[in-house]
Amino acid sequence: MRYGNINGRAALISGDLALDVEKASDGLFGPDPDGVFENWAEFAAWARGQSFEDAVPFTDVEVGPPVLRPAQIFGIGLNYDAHAAEAGLEASVTRPAVFTKFVTSITGPYDAVRLPSASVDWEVELVVVIGKRAEDVTKEQGWDHVAGLTIGQDLSERDVQLAGPVPQFSLGKSYPGFSPIGPAIVTPDELADRDDLALSCSVGDEVLQDGRTRDLIFSVPALVSYLSSILPLLPGDVIFTGTPAGVGMGRDPQRYLVPGTTLVSEIEGIGRLRNDLVAD
Repeated sequence: MRYGNINGRAALISGDLALDVEKASDGLFGPDPDGVFENWAEFAAWARGQSFEDAVPFTDVEVGPPVLRPAQIFGIGLNYDAHAAEAGLEASVTRPAVFTKFVTSITGPYDAVRLPSASVDWEVELVVVIGKRAEDVTKEQGWDHVAGLTIGQDLSERDVQLAGPVPQFSLGKSYPGFSPIGPAIVTPDELADRDDLALSCSVGDEVLQDGRTRDLIFSVPALVSYLSSILPLLPGDVIFTGTPAGVGMGRDPQRYLVPGTTLVSEIEGIGRLRNDLVAD
């Protein structure tokens, strides 16, 4: 199942066709894209039996972020060995490095992103959306609490992020538009191997990052288990699972995003983001 936000309304998606959830369910489920997460199991059971006979075509300009107002957004740092190495740090194998991103940073998969400085970096990431409240769940139970997966860019203003006296990860990664997600939430059963997906990002013809989620140090179920051991994960919560090697800060010389270009982020089986970059 593919679920998304078309013209601000909840929709099931098949190719370039969208089925309006409120209309197709005769009001059983409302139009708010965030409204289905509290009853995700019921919604998913209903959705899998739907025909797309009444679906209508849509274009990229109509697609918004599939989650608008998550109660919590988690970011995971240094979750690929090669990325930790390029950062000159040693990745932990006992517990993940966790930070937060603020909800006003969320934007759509095809929206333009304003660059507030010349130090904005790219980080393509697999994003998890929670579909069932999780508290103290085991790793084996982790996937049971996942509604689906989508694509995200954890854009980072490095000067703010690394400003002393202590790093300001949450602020540096939370400018407006710094969390593009989408284009849809894809349920794990749609994917050939939910634990091994190719992910990449590029500007123009240049591939900047190219990795696979099988290289995550802490897998999706491991992250759900760890986070839920500390605080409840709520339906609709979002987890950015970490980025592979190839970020601009890790290059010699360092390199960052510039206005007038387009950042394209892709994950196998899910789709792509395409965000034009503009001057602030």
